[in-house]
Amino acid sequence: MRVGRFQTGKRIVRRPPRLLPALAATALLVGWGLGTAGAQPAPRLGYVYPAGGQAGTTLEVTIGGRGLQEMNRAIFSSPHVTAEVLEYRHPMSIRQFNALREELQQLQAKRQAWLRAGRPRGGAPQATNTWTETDARRFRQILDEIRRNAPNRNATPALAETVTLRVSIERSAPTGEVELRLAGPRAISNPLTFCIGPWPERSRPPARPPNPELERFLARWRDLNTEATAAPDTIHVAPPVVLNGQILPGTRHRYQFPARRGQRMIAALQARALIPYLADTVPGWFQAVLTLYDSRGREIAANDDFRFHPDPLLSCEIPEDGEYVLEVRDALFRGREDFVYRLTLGELPRVTDVFPLGGRQGETTEVELTGWNLPSTRWNVDNTTAAPGVRQIHFSDGSNHWGSTWFAVDSLPEIPEPEPNDTPAEAPLLSPPVIVNGRILAPGEADLFRFRGRAGEVRVAEVMARRLHSPLDGRLEWLDNQGRVLATADDAPDPAFGLITHQADPYLVITLPADGEYFLRLTDAQGKGSPAHAYRLRLSPPRPDFELRLLPSALGARPGGTVTAAVHVIRREGFDHAIQLVLRGGPPGLALHNAQTPEGATQTWIHLQVPASAVPGVHRLELEGRARANEQTWVRPVVPADEWMQAFFYRHWVPARQLYLQVTDRPGRRLAPTGLR
Repeated sequence: MRVGRFQTGKRIVRRPPRLLPALAATALLVGWGLGTAGAQPAPRLGYVYPAGGQAGTTLEVTIGGRGLQEMNRAIFSSPHVTAEVLEYRHPMSIRQFNALREELQQLQAKRQAWLRAGRPRGGAPQATNTWTETDARRFRQILDEIRRNAPNRNATPALAETVTLRVSIERSAPTGEVELRLAGPRAISNPLTFCIGPWPERSRPPARPPNPELERFLARWRDLNTEATAAPDTIHVAPPVVLNGQILPGTRHRYQFPARRGQRMIAALQARALIPYLADTVPGWFQAVLTLYDSRGREIAANDDFRFHPDPLLSCEIPEDGEYVLEVRDALFRGREDFVYRLTLGELPRVTDVFPLGGRQGETTEVELTGWNLPSTRWNVDNTTAAPGVRQIHFSDGSNHWGSTWFAVDSLPEIPEPEPNDTPAEAPLLSPPVIVNGRILAPGEADLFRFRGRAGEVRVAEVMARRLHSPLDGRLEWLDNQGRVLATADDAPDPAFGLITHQADPYLVITLPADGEYFLRLTDAQGKGSPAHAYRLRLSPPRPDFELRLLPSALGARPGGTVTAAVHVIRREGFDHAIQLVLRGGPPGLALHNAQTPEGATQTWIHLQVPASAVPGVHRLELEGRARANEQTWVRPVVPADEWMQAFFYRHWVPARQLYLQVTDRPGRRLAPTGLR
């Protein structure tokens, strides 16, 4: 880190900038909590491979990252998944490598001297230069240590440490995604996604970056046969199947499978869905490409993303009976250990769109499903007990998982978009507050709506589309009754949706200049349209509200210590009241300090004080925010999240499923790298 400097006369005096102590203190508070001793690197998981498994199976899983030496426990967000830590591995330092190489050379010299002196007859040991079974065993051990943990200049330092788990998934485990973390005696890692599926799975061996120096070294000692044989580029599979792999630079993975004419084959790849952001790559995730070839090598289908989702989804009706090859690669032929994918292949149902995109609280909403191989095109979404907001819904018939999407629930009245409404004369009259469920059905189409009001009244026009997985890139215009544009809105960022990199939903606050009639015109900013371009248009007076995010999603402190975390307030539509934070869960006696966010504040620091009597262990916490003003009460959950960096620059809040507090004890046992002493 640079330090500040200034010049006095001819002498240069170096002094640290004033912010340095504050930044250092903040890092200490956030990373370890007050009262936690030891400057240990924070554990950070970079990838998990394979990133899932079939229900009812047991498999070995490799996790790569940094700061993993003390990680001796796996934590899943589902009680149906358990794991045992098998080993920890870390590349040895150059100093360790040189010491082992020198010992190897000494052993080799000893063996050669023993051979030159003549082997002892009758098994009688010689007094000097005796080559023993202990020497031979140590010779083989050194070669194995170097082969498994040699330095590698092609490896990514942030992914160099690995922990191997034996993961068991109960047969009754629900299909879908869960969170996986590693924990040690003093810290909990960030979460990564682990998937549970109903189909058989095939996994390639865990990838290791090429290491030419190691290959040359092992060739000298004639030990290349100890390295596992690389998996072939093309693997024969029988759909339906889930395929797991890691892409290294310049590689392609191919899967050959039989198919019959008329089959609608689906290939759905998860890559960015597993690891949302990569800090040191562009565009900031594994940009996978799927290509389908026939038996003669002709390309018959390809996809490198599905609409605005970077993960490809390929659907193809098979033209003739035969063998087909599905290829996976990176769009730029990049690759490394965290370019992990899960590829589901088969004649399987897949939901691509739903309409409407939401429903009213307390009711059941019938939605229309669009996709491939669907046994039904109608689905009832039960909102009778759902709280207002956006939630994820899953489609399944018990044996097949059809996909999932985001679904909005609101308390306002809802109406379907009246058709036609493409011209001012056809524009329906809206009576706020109301939500309109509509679609831009064709390229270039515009949907118009009328509303009336008095001078000085404030109206909010908001579109939810992209935040609900619609491809619509909305553009909203406010017009007077003469057709003049008074205001426009395009992309309005919403920090609550940290997984969306193109915030494409418009938001418009309107203060009416005079009594009369006005229009709203909604279009797609890119001039596109289709039945998939669905939206929810809200027209209402301002509705003050807030959301809360707590970073990071895992905290740690010793008994009697204090840990500090940042709570971010997302204030909406004029909400500027103070918010009281309330703690639920955790060890008995856990106290929350600085639990109120001041009026108008968008961030506050809370302090959790752990009682001295607390028993070390991992605890689940819940917090909620409460506010009351003008005889109205708001109660909102505090959502745990982690800050992820994308492509060297952009930062996003990625929500986590659970907030954890680890009460730590004195430094515990570390896992020793396998084979190293």
